[in-house]
Amino acid sequence: MGDTIGISQASMSRCVSNVTRALVEKAPHFITFNRDYSSREQSFQEFRRVAGFPGVLGVLDCVQVLHIILTLRKTLCPSVLLLIRLFLVQVTIKAPNSEDASYVNKKGFHSVGCQLVCDARGLLLSAETCWPGGLKDTDVLERSVLHQQLQGIEDGWLLGDRRYPLKKWLMTPVDCPESPAEFRYNLAHAATHEIVDRTFRAIQTRFRCLDGTKGYLQYSPERSSSILLACCVLHNASLQSGLDAWTLERTDPLEQPDSVAQEPEERDSEAEELRKRIILRDFS
Repeated sequence: MGDTIGISQASMSRCVSNVTRALVEKAPHFITFNRDYSSREQSFQEFRRVAGFPGVLGVLDCVQVLHIILTLRKTLCPSVLLLIRLFLVQVTIKAPNSEDASYVNKKGFHSVGCQLVCDARGLLLSAETCWPGGLKDTDVLERSVLHQQLQGIEDGWLLGDRRYPLKKWLMTPVDCPESPAEFRYNLAHAATHEIVDRTFRAIQTRFRCLDGTKGYLQYSPERSSSILLACCVLHNASLQSGLDAWTLERTDPLEQPDSVAQEPEERDSEAEELRKRIILRDFS
């Protein structure tokens, strides 16, 4: 961009910093989780039209913003790096200079965790982009602002995949469905939860700086987190201006999550009873 408009790299970098900072400051205005009655009822209706799942306030997922370790990059041949990028299909950024261990995810790569919640249209309701990639999705959720917001909620729930524990405010799939009703519940859950995966893929495609197949961000995790949040703000602004969330959606295959292992004493019996009632009432 600097070459195109005739300014130096340093000047262009200052422009990126200033615009990113301005957008991040506007994030609370553009990314909000409204829980008033009218917003809640509208959410219920829009999600129900997707696949018939009742009471959904939003769909939750945690994505990884990855960075190829620069010392590795100097020793790997181009074909291996290409395979890494095609396998990850994520955002590659520069490895941090400090706290490296906390940023290493389960695949052995440095990354930043980004927890997203969106509505049925792909509008982001919550975006927390600053978590070290070494944290499990459940740990990110428990430490997040979103977790605090959802405590004590009595009407409605989020949908999360198998990586999350079942809660009264977080419905997850049935691990080993047996009845036709449980299978229908899981199908409706998967079709509805897919919205958040599609939304992040669309954000990556629209904002090419987040697309790991085209290179990686040469910034620290903190700066990259801010850039990602700025892109989330622009995504919501575009939807609020009438653009389609998934016009530029990429069609990568979805990674199947591993189920979270819960000890019997960790299980939420009230949440299990609530899920059974949902299955009996809406999917039998």
